[in-house]
Amino acid sequence: MTVKFLHSGDTALVVEFGREVSRELNDRVLLLQAHLRAAKLAGVIETVPSFRSLLVHYDPLRTSAAALIRAIGGLLERDGELARPSKLWHVPVCYEGGYAPDLTYVAEQTRLAPAEIVALHSGTRYHIYMIGFVPGFPYMGDLPAPLRLPRRVDPRVRVPPGSVAMATELTAIYPLESPGGWHLIGTTPIRLFDNAAQPPALFAPGDSVRFEAINEKTFLHIRDDVKAGTYRVPCEILA
Repeated sequence: MTVKFLHSGDTALVVEFGREVSRELNDRVLLLQAHLRAAKLAGVIETVPSFRSLLVHYDPLRTSAAALIRAIGGLLERDGELARPSKLWHVPVCYEGGYAPDLTYVAEQTRLAPAEIVALHSGTRYHIYMIGFVPGFPYMGDLPAPLRLPRRVDPRVRVPPGSVAMATELTAIYPLESPGGWHLIGTTPIRLFDNAAQPPALFAPGDSVRFEAINEKTFLHIRDDVKAGTYRVPCEILA
């Protein structure tokens, strides 16, 4: 695999692993990020992973792009030597009525019953490729093939926070109210982004998510606990 180094202004470097969205490429992106964090290279300020590349912000008074390219080249040769602990999150989702405004449409387009859609969506373990678009927004894949649809022709101006959505081969959760063109098939009462928390985003690239179907009564109970600050999203630490 040929890795490309691209300049992003005079304070950042992009390490590009390929052109497509795939677990193989994303695993290499996340592995390089882990190596960079462990190496603690002088001048590196922050790393930002995407589907297929890693953005490395650096202080030009402490290092240079040329020095980082040499150092990162050496780290790439260590591919597979460093474990990347991650988390498996169990996210409650209500797929009923007004909590799933596009479920009927998705059922019509996929020729599946709503219950089949819920079973497929909640029966899959998803990989978080990256966080982006708005703070805390997780791009997760991969959707089962029968659920894959293009984005909406008429994007919404406002999508409520907590909306569980899907489009193409991906699924996601909207952390904040924002515009959006994905199909809304459920709602979660959990909070994905909190400025007062450390870190502010609940999920991280490389984590995994499983959705757990709940009814409205359970949704409202969890929502109240979230508001009271007493709810913790169940998660497992993965080696």
